[in-house]
Amino acid sequence: MSEPRSWARRWISEPEFAELAVTRSASELWSLLLEVMDRRATARSPAEVLRQWSRDPFTRPSEVDQRSLVELDAHLLAAAEGFESLELSPVTPLGTCSTVGLASQNKILSALRGTEVVSDPTNVLALESARRLRTGSGSEVRLVTSHRCVRAQAFPGKSGYAQHFRMFCLATGGRERADHGLLVGAITEHIEVLLRAMQDLQKLGYTFPGRRLTLLTTPEREVLGDRIEALLGDIKVERQRLEHPYYDGVRYMLWARSAEGDEIPLGDGGAFDWLAKLAADRKLAFISSGFGTQLAAKVFRR
Repeated sequence: MSEPRSWARRWISEPEFAELAVTRSASELWSLLLEVMDRRATARSPAEVLRQWSRDPFTRPSEVDQRSLVELDAHLLAAAEGFESLELSPVTPLGTCSTVGLASQNKILSALRGTEVVSDPTNVLALESARRLRTGSGSEVRLVTSHRCVRAQAFPGKSGYAQHFRMFCLATGGRERADHGLLVGAITEHIEVLLRAMQDLQKLGYTFPGRRLTLLTTPEREVLGDRIEALLGDIKVERQRLEHPYYDGVRYMLWARSAEGDEIPLGDGGAFDWLAKLAADRKLAFISSGFGTQLAAKVFRR
């Protein structure tokens, strides 16, 4: 559990903080916070609301034309025709990312009533996969979504980056086989879907110069990387050592070069232990991928 921030210590004692954060029931805390927000909202003037709307990076509209994003979504979803498409809620249970991954809750927009604004749809797809597998809805789950995410973290001051952005996500989950066939097959399929989508997007005026694929593995899973590379056939693969603990031994990245010469990771995916943690079953594997829809529309369309 994280310590209270320094500014909080100036007006609330440690015992009082502990009572709010730990001792009080969730319903009591939500009721208190709802009352606080109600009073805050009542005290605001229309001018204050407009001022925040104009200045707050969380509330400003996207710089990308909505028609471009809808068109882009349609082509990405068409490339993933073998996956069930879901329209997610804007919010998800509090701790969706921080309880199973390495994400800090301070970089997520926490909300009221035990929820948070979705910051990474792949974590939400892991929840849905766990629910379906627990209820016996098949032995494998294949899901896809496109979602607007909100993240409370610093972003580079470059075109296409913002506090809220659209992301296209794939997810495959199920019981792993003895030869890790689910992991190998799913990562291969995700890469092929994204490459097929990028190829198709060129017909709409998109261009992805310097496109390259890197496949990262831990030493223990290097042989799985060999199998993925073999399945990809003629697709050129650059191999690297994986040292990021966020992934479960295998990761891939799809890069393209912007007009300014910056290499941008448009696609990113790999294996995760989230499903095993959520369902308390170590034999479950989860593979997910993300594609920066907003980055593509802002940076790579001629």
